[in-house]
Amino acid sequence: MDWYLLLVTLASIVIVIIGVSVFKWHAFISLLVASLFLAIVTGMPFTKIVSAYETGVGGTLGHLVGILALGTILGKLLASSGAGLQIAKFFIRIFGEKKLPWAMFFAGFIIGIPVFFEVGILILLPLVISIQNATKKNILLIALPAIAGLSIVHGLVPPHPGAIAAISIYNADLGKVLIYSLIIALPTGIIGGPLFAKYIQKKVVPVGQPGLVTVENDALSEKLPSTGVSFLTILMPIILMIFGSVAPYLSLPKGIEHFILFLGSPLIALLLSCFIAMDLLAFRQGKDGSDLKNLVDECFLPVGSIILIIGAGGGFKQILIDSGVADSIGTMAQNLSLSPLVLAFLIAGLIRIATGSATVALTTAAGIVSPIIASMSGVNLELLVIVTGAGSLMFSHVNDAGFWMVKEYLGLSVKETFKTWTILETVLSFIAFGGALIIDAII
Repeated sequence: MDWYLLLVTLASIVIVIIGVSVFKWHAFISLLVASLFLAIVTGMPFTKIVSAYETGVGGTLGHLVGILALGTILGKLLASSGAGLQIAKFFIRIFGEKKLPWAMFFAGFIIGIPVFFEVGILILLPLVISIQNATKKNILLIALPAIAGLSIVHGLVPPHPGAIAAISIYNADLGKVLIYSLIIALPTGIIGGPLFAKYIQKKVVPVGQPGLVTVENDALSEKLPSTGVSFLTILMPIILMIFGSVAPYLSLPKGIEHFILFLGSPLIALLLSCFIAMDLLAFRQGKDGSDLKNLVDECFLPVGSIILIIGAGGGFKQILIDSGVADSIGTMAQNLSLSPLVLAFLIAGLIRIATGSATVALTTAAGIVSPIIASMSGVNLELLVIVTGAGSLMFSHVNDAGFWMVKEYLGLSVKETFKTWTILETVLSFIAFGGALIIDAII
């Protein structure tokens, strides 16, 4: 019976993969169909299937919707105001031309904390192309470190949607995930960014030129918010969440401790950060209430798809639990003595390779692994979040929108994109996984 349940679970994952890659279904539809298939073939009563799925969706999205919406607003404000560009300029001034890869990495790393990967590329690309035109250096030496910084925080660091969803599914501690992820992401990004770029720019010299973005002479001289304001608005949610994480250890009066915990919760931290950003990056930059409303309306369109995917992943998880599949797989995993960290990394990696979506990989893998580890003791849930995120970065290729985005924006051929972007993502994936294993062995 255990083997039957394992096989039908694998079949349901195949349905997700075929739905996304062959039939071109939206990932939400693929996950919904896979959930229904799994429920039916495992013998769940028809009267309980829909309610179980809805419970899973609601349980996962209950506290995520506000976080996703506010995070998107903050990212849009940072992009439209030029705050991200100002951060990049600051690091270039600090590091100088000789250390441009390091400057671009730290710019990408900081800018990537509150914004989606795609938005980060659009913030940084005009600067990358402008620097390349001025220095005539290999564009990979400038662009890859920035992309590595964006990618690693997108995969591992809250408040990004994938990390927040995994924290919710695993019931992990957000503060610890934040601290571990920053400890792991920084050296991982350095290896996959400046160091890898320095190596690969000797091996790959792109033949084409970036064609989707043209930089006018005055494109980078428009009025930007100050460097201090830019850093404050980008880092504010992280600062508040860290305060919330350390408050219980400071021996504060209960009332003050509870208030700091309240301010440090992701929803409130992002809400306060959005209000600060609205004032500093919108109203003080000459925008009015109407401009702000239009900006918020625009940024809500792409977040709807992410919410649907994350919710469907939660529904899939609940079907695994209620059908008894999770218990059976958990028993088999224990008998095989397979580490939950390894299991989560491998499942996320395989789904990422098959579907091309880091978000689908992360939420689906977390949904599969979460009920398996429910009966296990000694599992570090925070590192489980990180290894699942690491697996979701693995081997980006032609079924990943990010692959084509990097290719087109940097003017690379498909072969050049495989040699650079695909390898970079895989390096980030395995180095982050190794970092998590090292921390797990130490603590």
